[in-house]
Amino acid sequence: MTTTRPSGRQFPADFLWGSATASYQIEGAVDVDGRGPSIWDTFSRTPGKVLDGDTGDVAADHYHRVPQDVAMMGDLGLQAYRFSIAWPRIQPTGSGEFNQAGLDFYSDLVDRLIAQGIDPYVTLYHWDLPQPLEDAGGWANRETALRFAEYARKVAEVLGDRVTMWTTLNEPWCSSFLGYASGVHAPGVTDDEKALRAVHHLNLAHGLAARAIKDVLGEDTPVSITLNLHVTRAASEDPADVEAKRRIDTIANEVFIGPILDGEYPKEVFADTAEITDWGFVLDGDLDLIKVPLAVLGVNYYSTGKVKHGTPPKGDGTPGPDGHRSSPNSPWVGASQVEWLPLPGPHTAMGWNIEPEGLVELLVELHERYPGLPLAITENGAAFYDTVSEDGRVHDAERVAYLHDHIDAVGEARDKGVDVRAYFVWSLMDNFEWAYGFDRRFGIVRVDYDTLERTVKDSGHWYAELIRTGTVPTPESAATL
Repeated sequence: MTTTRPSGRQFPADFLWGSATASYQIEGAVDVDGRGPSIWDTFSRTPGKVLDGDTGDVAADHYHRVPQDVAMMGDLGLQAYRFSIAWPRIQPTGSGEFNQAGLDFYSDLVDRLIAQGIDPYVTLYHWDLPQPLEDAGGWANRETALRFAEYARKVAEVLGDRVTMWTTLNEPWCSSFLGYASGVHAPGVTDDEKALRAVHHLNLAHGLAARAIKDVLGEDTPVSITLNLHVTRAASEDPADVEAKRRIDTIANEVFIGPILDGEYPKEVFADTAEITDWGFVLDGDLDLIKVPLAVLGVNYYSTGKVKHGTPPKGDGTPGPDGHRSSPNSPWVGASQVEWLPLPGPHTAMGWNIEPEGLVELLVELHERYPGLPLAITENGAAFYDTVSEDGRVHDAERVAYLHDHIDAVGEARDKGVDVRAYFVWSLMDNFEWAYGFDRRFGIVRVDYDTLERTVKDSGHWYAELIRTGTVPTPESAATL
């Protein structure tokens, strides 16, 4: 892959540079020090659910390597580290007693980050729901949102004002629609009505948790949520294709943006899903609880999509043109007559098209719609099939080019007046890539899954130089840094 954008863009000194991970993807130690089982433990151990039968039992063994990993972050010059807390490590059954060993683990991690001059950005939920809560209905059960608020309150009490930013949920679209509609993510349910219930209860969980955090730490405590907002285009100006895009925008983006930022669901979603549910699970007062002022909106971006009116083929488990692993049951609830079209390359190892212009488009649209809302790129990165060269380095030129162009796109959005304040590369290190196991590598640091040795890739050295100088280096410089 070659770059499509110039080098040398300068970012201001107060722009925040970080990297991100998720607990189940890197920690391992799934049965250590009182941690309870999560839905991803159960799902990954179910034959056929994860490529090659991989699990997160060991992952990158971050749990046992925190001192080494935090020192590595310091060497890279990271200014912030976005990590998620494993709910079953804090509260093994999702309710009742809390696990002191789990609380101590994250407290120690936060202290080590601060000692390195790295801001802790905490995500309270990155998909590893305690299994006992799923046994009671999971996110389709309203009680899960109430339990989440209790868990959030406890973490806020323990970590306190040492946390720079509190993010409630990561990508609730994936939790609800990949987890409960297509079933390609844990817990593997395929029930459209439960998926819509999950949408609302995740939204409710966000609002309740944000309020619990502010109740403990004060109204000025910065809270956030991270959304994977889909950038989707119609295949043509034909009204049927335009309507196809509208349906996707509604179920991909608006069911979260609406309640969280506007305090209401889009009326279109009720019509789109009328044959599935009457949305009676939305109770009086819920929307007031969900809408909480955000310090920043987290935006995850990887690729774009294109749709037309049509009947999509039944998925067979292979990667689909919508960017997600396919399934006989679609994640696009209420959009059964929408067909996703393959997009031209280049593509990453995930099969995702590479289009930094889509990131500019998304950021500008958000800014125009919510001009007073600060934004942060909380995930952006690319999976490629990296190899170790004879010189012992990982020359991941494709990833360097990807990061180069997307970071320049962030700069372009800023030039257009968008208040983007931070960028977190996904991911700090190679990890368990959900249903794709260890086959896809996103890290700017390579993990040898046999020895668990860490090796900073060319992309990591390139990113460190960007952080050091505030200037986007040339991609060609990465191999010599």
